[in-house]
Amino acid sequence: MKHHPYIHAIAHAVPPHAYPQQDIGHILGRTLEPGSRTARFMERIYRHSGISTRHSVIPDYRKGKPDGVFFSGADGVWMEPSTGARNAIYEREAPGLYETAARRVLEKVDAGPVTHVITVSCTGFFAPGPDFELVKRLGLPPSTQRYHLGFMGCYAALPALRMASAFVRADPDSVVLVVCAELCTLHLQETHAVEGEDPSLDAMVSASVFADGAAAAIVAAPRPSSGFELRAFSSHVAPNSEGDMAWRIGDRGFDMVLSTYVPDILESNIGDVIEGVVDDSAVVDIWAVHPGGRAILDKVSRGLQLETEADGSDPLAPSRHVLDAYGNMSSPTILFVLEEVLARSKAGHDVCALAFGPGLTVETARMTRI
Repeated sequence: MKHHPYIHAIAHAVPPHAYPQQDIGHILGRTLEPGSRTARFMERIYRHSGISTRHSVIPDYRKGKPDGVFFSGADGVWMEPSTGARNAIYEREAPGLYETAARRVLEKVDAGPVTHVITVSCTGFFAPGPDFELVKRLGLPPSTQRYHLGFMGCYAALPALRMASAFVRADPDSVVLVVCAELCTLHLQETHAVEGEDPSLDAMVSASVFADGAAAAIVAAPRPSSGFELRAFSSHVAPNSEGDMAWRIGDRGFDMVLSTYVPDILESNIGDVIEGVVDDSAVVDIWAVHPGGRAILDKVSRGLQLETEADGSDPLAPSRHVLDAYGNMSSPTILFVLEEVLARSKAGHDVCALAFGPGLTVETARMTRI
């Protein structure tokens, strides 16, 4: 007998420190020469980012309020903390964010005892890992099956849902808790020129979008009164694009690469991307697109030939709302978007979710609103 997996509920959590986008731009670019070409470019990036607010576990990114981790308390000089110092903050702060998101989603539904826990992250490491810590904090049985998907990047929530879907199809009694948490702001770098040369424009674009957050989902077999039926998944790698989106470990945090060419790559490859999950006869009612940045949403919308809705609304409104309110939080972000879609959509709507990450990899999921 074939068992259908469903997303029963989605919930999210963000750290307490919320920063206006323009304030972060001022802090990270304060050493640039006022009026210089680089300073003007950076100001334009932040002004047209499509982001109003970003959250962080770090209280440093507020003018005049250094705490000695990223800025010295005496004069506010950038401290350039080591990767080890940043990761120590991850180990201290991430478990609480995982737990908050998990408890919020568990409060929404009663799908039965959790049998599997899948955690996702690419912004820090420790062992025993987040999966172990989450099982302990939630008081789940020691026999709970645990899995951690690490260092996959922004698209990782969809492989996690695919894994959860496989568990449920294999055993209808499975109740899978998926939790993604990222502390991207631990790895932000102050923008400055080196030996008179302009800083990398790609690095500036990357630093302008990333934020912290967590999101959780419950996947189980019984049909919920409201949720998503998970129907199909697909993976695609854009040719010759591995250098345009990357995430490497440096001495002063993780070095994030988000090339300015990524939006164009996505636009030109989007037809091949969706071919695996959308056939010619299919009608997609709602596109849930990972808001990697405003330009990415614009180019994907163009590549999908999406038109303004009859009521004048943007077909990517859920994605743009998440980008505006939270920024790009890497792996949890697509779950934030799906939570928005769940709140805005009606039963029977066909949904296609897309998320992008290093590779350049695009993960796609088809689901139906219940």
